[in-house]
Amino acid sequence: MAVRIAMVAGETSGDLLASHLIRALRRHLPDAEFFGIGGPKMQAEGFDARWPSELLAVHGYVDALKRYRELSGIRRRLLGDILDARPAAFIGVDAPDFNLWLEGKAKRAGIPAIHFVSPSIWAWRGGRLKGIARSVSHMLCLFPFEPEIYEKAGVPVSYVGHPLADVFPLEPDRTAARALLELPAEGEVVAMLPGSRQSEVRNLADTFIATAVAINARRPQTRFVVPLATGETRALFDEALRRNGARDLPLRVVFGHSVEAMTAADVVLVASGTASLEAALLKRPMVISYRIGKWQYRLMKRLAYLPWVGLPNILCGETVVPELLQDEATPDRLSTALEKWLDDAPGRATLERRFTELHLSLRQDTAEKAAAAILPYLKGAPA
Repeated sequence: MAVRIAMVAGETSGDLLASHLIRALRRHLPDAEFFGIGGPKMQAEGFDARWPSELLAVHGYVDALKRYRELSGIRRRLLGDILDARPAAFIGVDAPDFNLWLEGKAKRAGIPAIHFVSPSIWAWRGGRLKGIARSVSHMLCLFPFEPEIYEKAGVPVSYVGHPLADVFPLEPDRTAARALLELPAEGEVVAMLPGSRQSEVRNLADTFIATAVAINARRPQTRFVVPLATGETRALFDEALRRNGARDLPLRVVFGHSVEAMTAADVVLVASGTASLEAALLKRPMVISYRIGKWQYRLMKRLAYLPWVGLPNILCGETVVPELLQDEATPDRLSTALEKWLDDAPGRATLERRFTELHLSLRQDTAEKAAAAILPYLKGAPA
């Protein structure tokens, strides 16, 4: 009989990661069958999506509470399918709030439960670690400092690297990126990434635009490029430009193309998140910024125990790029920090070398390493 594997991947990033894993597993098990919750990239690999991965795209605490009953119902129905089918393994890709419950149920039923992408217990208080240890048969980690945390808790773990490091070139082509975006081949370019979600753009658009205005006043030849992910976020940013009287800025808004925008830039102003890791893999100096609700920020500040929020600083173990968050994220401070990078050629060269070392450490052929860690469970290893 063909090996059956249940999987759940949340949102676009999980769909991409899971699709690469399916392809890698099929190189070893060409007749394997996959079912569960997934997106179009997984379906292109032959995945049987009982529900689409976009259902798990929950934005913030309020949205999560509103959709709790709906998501809990889907999770219970999928658990029924899993217990009926008795797959060789259950693989949860990211989405820990949804997947860890399923993984615990599967593990207790004798089905190996693998979690791909460690929850950020290293950034917040690790109170969930005991629950993860009860729920997970094997953890697959993207970052090299994570396995030690699970080893101490007695959780089988493998470091598999970060998939973006496999995809991004070690030497990005700035000339080609500028040509694609119709930017001048010479001259300073600042990329500004206010986030992919509407709430992020609402919180950051005015500040980012005021920062560009301040830089433009001192460096009128500098160009700005702003990649936005959706029509809704673009509309929000356009409204902020009108509201701030900044329609005449030498600023270009592009749809998508965030990687190309960062590649084309001399320096990047980026909302904290995966985009900051992308900027590091593209060897770009950056300033990391973020704004959220006052009370939510106080809660996160109290829970966090690392001195950084940006992945480049966390991965390097020191402050290699500035982080200006919440009340510190003023146009004056942000523009000063960005211009400091523009004026510091030796500093940019040093940072590029550091980010190249980081890139090489994360480049591990992630999908193949993950498949190698999973295969023993598919051949009868105990949960």
